[in-house]
Amino acid sequence: MRAYRLERFGRIDGVVLGECDDPTPGPTEVVVRVHAASINRRDVMIAEQTYPLPAKPNIIPLSDGAGEVVAVGPKVTRFKVGDRVTGSYFPRWRDGRLAPDMVDQLGCTVDGMATEYAVLDENWAVRLPDYLSWEESACLSCAGVTAWCSVTGSGFARLGGTVLTLGTGDVSLFAVQFAKRMGCRVIATTSSVEKAEKLRQLGADEVVNYVTNPQWGSAVRELTGGEGVDLVVETMGPETIEQSLIAAARHSEIVVLIWKNPGRPSIVLPAAVYGPKLTTIRRLFVGSRAELERMIAARALHKLRPVVDRTF
Repeated sequence: MRAYRLERFGRIDGVVLGECDDPTPGPTEVVVRVHAASINRRDVMIAEQTYPLPAKPNIIPLSDGAGEVVAVGPKVTRFKVGDRVTGSYFPRWRDGRLAPDMVDQLGCTVDGMATEYAVLDENWAVRLPDYLSWEESACLSCAGVTAWCSVTGSGFARLGGTVLTLGTGDVSLFAVQFAKRMGCRVIATTSSVEKAEKLRQLGADEVVNYVTNPQWGSAVRELTGGEGVDLVVETMGPETIEQSLIAAARHSEIVVLIWKNPGRPSIVLPAAVYGPKLTTIRRLFVGSRAELERMIAARALHKLRPVVDRTF
């Protein structure tokens, strides 16, 4: 079979296509014929060695992919040949809190989905709904779960509440869909008229252009009558964190993901940004298999489809 491997760090061209033997499943493993795999920003960060977790040498990259089970081990009980599945981002993290012995990641420390046939322990995989295409099914494990846990993780995104998303990256687009289906008012930021229209089509109630309005935090507050938003899905930092705090309500939460600028070591914020606020800042790192299953079930209920940018 053919598979890509990350042979050299520093540039994406260190990902090299090669051949290896067709896999056979172990007692509790399934072999998945991968029909589609998707590229996340973390995959580029792993190749460039800017990701927080070092990658295993010669790893098969990509955390996200979808395919059909073509072989099962003799002790497998969760799947059968023909099932549509995807892998869990943290394959050993089934539920609850992330423990030190659960940090393995597909496409980083264990082989991922940039391959014709992937071997997964049956507890690493999740069943997919039939209504999604292979390309759509391959977009869920990283950005989908991250957005799901951002919006549902703490109760700040409640019916009638207001959620702010930043930009039109994958996590933000998922978050718009989830927050809207939960009965929230959704405000989004973007950089262009074309992207603003796409956000409205996905469910955003209001869109603020952060290029023409660099003090977009105040603009968001004005849209809420001066109250601020209940939840900010902060995907653009660290430079944006000050405006996110300005946009946030007195009792609110900012969910912080991996910064787009990982080289910046710290943030110093003026005291005036906080004022009398009691804003919680919560760090988030994707989620468990149970969260992936809950997210897929919620999407299937509403027949939600991921936004696919390009296919190769």
